[in-house]
Amino acid sequence: MPDKADLKGLMQGLVTALGGETRIPEGARAITDFDMQRYLGTWYEIARLDHSFERNLSHVTATYELREDGDIDVINRGFDMEKQAWDEARGRARFETDDPQLGRLRVTFFGPFYAGYNVLWVDERYQHAVVAGPTHDYLWLLARTPRPEERDYRLMLEQAHLNGFETDSLLRVTHQSDTMGK
Repeated sequence: MPDKADLKGLMQGLVTALGGETRIPEGARAITDFDMQRYLGTWYEIARLDHSFERNLSHVTATYELREDGDIDVINRGFDMEKQAWDEARGRARFETDDPQLGRLRVTFFGPFYAGYNVLWVDERYQHAVVAGPTHDYLWLLARTPRPEERDYRLMLEQAHLNGFETDSLLRVTHQSDTMGK
């Protein structure tokens, strides 16, 4: 179990990095036929832009679970390669607008401070997704499996690029078990 100081630092880093902003990056468009029920469950982080609150993390997953009040529980988990320990952050998300088909949510991991969570693209089977924060500094490529086919990865890159993101700086996230300590 991660220690409380690490979790608090992770959550504070997220709030600080995202500045409590719930906007969508300029030139990006959230999907307009979003289906939260199909989006729920566990996603594997395949690639991301580098930022302090996930630095040194591998085996990163994000799990979304519907709450009775209609909000979504968010559980982000990753293995800290430097500390050789699991790190986990729990948060809560809700739709940014009254339209639940618009892929714009806001998420908090720390009190009343929310950040934008924008679903820019998801394939028709809800197996691959491209998600952005409030600016072009935050981008995640997600999949339902830890190692998607290369053609699916290229499709995610293309969708990110179409939404105005430079993808050359993306970090591929490892999910190989031999990279974790015993």
